[in-house]
Amino acid sequence: MLTNMSLFSRVSWMPYRLTGLLRTFLFIVCMLGSAAEAASQETPLLSGGMAFFTRTDGGNTSYVLTTSPVLAAPLGKSFLIESRANLLEDFSPTKSGYDTSHFTGLSYLQLDYLATPHLTISAGYFLTPFGTYNERLSAIWIGNFQDSPLIFPIGIGTGSSSGFMVRGSAFSTQNYSIDYAAYFSCNSTNEQFQATRATGGRVGVYFPKKGLEVGTSYTRSLGETETNSYGVHLWWQPIDTPLRVRTEYAHSAHAAGYWIETDYRLSHFGGPESLIGRIEPVFRWQQFFRNSPDPTDGLPSVDTNQVEFGLNYRLPHEIRILTSYGRQFTPVGDLNTWRTGVVYRFLFPAWKGKS
Repeated sequence: MLTNMSLFSRVSWMPYRLTGLLRTFLFIVCMLGSAAEAASQETPLLSGGMAFFTRTDGGNTSYVLTTSPVLAAPLGKSFLIESRANLLEDFSPTKSGYDTSHFTGLSYLQLDYLATPHLTISAGYFLTPFGTYNERLSAIWIGNFQDSPLIFPIGIGTGSSSGFMVRGSAFSTQNYSIDYAAYFSCNSTNEQFQATRATGGRVGVYFPKKGLEVGTSYTRSLGETETNSYGVHLWWQPIDTPLRVRTEYAHSAHAAGYWIETDYRLSHFGGPESLIGRIEPVFRWQQFFRNSPDPTDGLPSVDTNQVEFGLNYRLPHEIRILTSYGRQFTPVGDLNTWRTGVVYRFLFPAWKGKS
């Protein structure tokens, strides 16, 4: 049995009622319409992705249709509203037809205040800034693999936090730059904005001449039992090459693990728009270690090793074809995983902006 949750199932941790989501978006649209009449603003943008995925785990196949729209709406020169929704439809073949399930939810809905060039203050419902995968790679049009890493739930609680966050670039030179993020989250049981009480943050150092970033993350859960989670990450993209290497380690009270991922686009064969130059081989290796049982943390229940090979193809007009094969090794049995998918990235103005 596959012990880790998929990328699309982790984007929304709980099923949400569609009517509640629609009310939320209608409120945003009305608020932005009123603000547009009151103040000059840049053009709001709608972006995101649509995808069709197939998944086969040990002979069991399912099909997923998903749409993930993103709204970025400036309010004047200092404020910005950001939001991302996720709408999923899952089909699994049975002897009598198909079993279906539906998921609708928000990944984030936040108001940003651009206080200074080095400080942005956010309030609302935001992606928890722990590690790199949650904020940078969880969007369906960015990640190389359908599945998120085995250690993905460590340090992020429900995936999003409800409260306040500060972030920005603390210091920057030609040789290096330091970025930071810190947050406090309240406990929320609201069906649209579920979050746990926690605090933490992330610090990273980037060396532009080497294409290297290293950083560390920390989260302290402030529930009935206070626990600590910490992690480190390294991203490396050698200058003037299409090679990318990403790796991350995370540790919690009950588990620990790491993942390392590489991709290499064959753009040196005739350029990135050539037939061969659009091909991108990808690879990921993971190890997960269970220290003690915890059925509520969303992590595998046993020690797990997993290796994945993929071949992605970038078509024109922001379309990607994703394919991968993986083998999972656990004490309770091994498992083959097959993944295919087509992802389309879109971007257009929400409405005409003022000149």
